[in-house]
Amino acid sequence: MNKPMPLKLTPAMPGEPDVDRPRPERLESGNPRRETWNVVDTALPPGRLYAGVWRCEPGRWRIAMGPHEHELFTVLAGRCRIHTPDGSFIEAGPGEAIVLPAGFEGSFEVLEALTKTYAIVDSA
Repeated sequence: MNKPMPLKLTPAMPGEPDVDRPRPERLESGNPRRETWNVVDTALPPGRLYAGVWRCEPGRWRIAMGPHEHELFTVLAGRCRIHTPDGSFIEAGPGEAIVLPAGFEGSFEVLEALTKTYAIVDSA
């Protein structure tokens, strides 16, 4: 039986990332290329844990967290803003982290090419 082993997330993950762009109906500015190395996809009773490294070009798009989906991310390089429905925002740069709670709706803005690690818990 294999024992669980720790996993290190770095800005230069090996292998090819999944590549996408925000859906056109969610775009607010730009059309950024997004690269994702999702290296953890583990069942949790109940739900799942996803974790990895994500890179993105500057741009802004609307986001909507699922009703059971929580995300914690830490910026490794670049800057981003999370815009809230009331018009305020929080900004993060290298070494700073943001928690997006389940059900949150707003906008994600990449100000400078961004690299972050993320962990998403979907408790559904």
